[in-house]
Amino acid sequence: MPRQLTFDLPSRPALGRDDFFVSPANTLAVAMIDGWESWPERKLALVGAAGSGKTHLAHVWAAESSGSVLSAKGLCGQDIAGLTAGGARVAVEDVHQIAGEIAEEQALFHLHNLLLAEGGALLLTSTTPPNRWSLSLPDLASRMQGTNVAHLTLPDDELLKAVLMKLFADRQLAVAPPVVDYLVTRMERSFGGAQNVVRRLDQAALVQRRPITRAMVAAILDIGTERPA
Repeated sequence: MPRQLTFDLPSRPALGRDDFFVSPANTLAVAMIDGWESWPERKLALVGAAGSGKTHLAHVWAAESSGSVLSAKGLCGQDIAGLTAGGARVAVEDVHQIAGEIAEEQALFHLHNLLLAEGGALLLTSTTPPNRWSLSLPDLASRMQGTNVAHLTLPDDELLKAVLMKLFADRQLAVAPPVVDYLVTRMERSFGGAQNVVRRLDQAALVQRRPITRAMVAAILDIGTERPA
């Protein structure tokens, strides 16, 4: 029988507050997001590894503060004056990606200054803290380095389970909790690893036209033969 063709279609992540699982790995960051009206200088940098929940929390914050979420790349094409009018709230994602791109850095510099002058609030996300963004504009670099930082740390077991269940749900995959428990103890313990293994299991389930089982997990992770769940 010919193998079924697979398509790596993008999943649709759920980004609501109720979809974000709070654990000891992110409690402090969540508390700082909730307390955004008390941020020093009305700005905060949210730092964590890829897949750690930065985008999710940025959208939660934007929803709760009636703000907007933008990518740092492409910021120079935005209407900065319009974005900052009237004390707006703006989240700018992946700031580290614009290091050395002068037009983007200048746009962020103007956004920062106008937004805070208007009484607004600014949330910045990155995989590294502000002192490692390697920004070219000295004035921008100094303003970014003076920003308070909230860290999303590596996941504990409960958070990793919740992340896996959310990633499966985003792909409309129903996976039994014992299979998730089995996966947590054997996979790479990182958010990026969770995203990768869920993508691979999704493809395998589609090719084999079977639900995801312990045996499928074992085959994907190449950890030997396991008795099917």
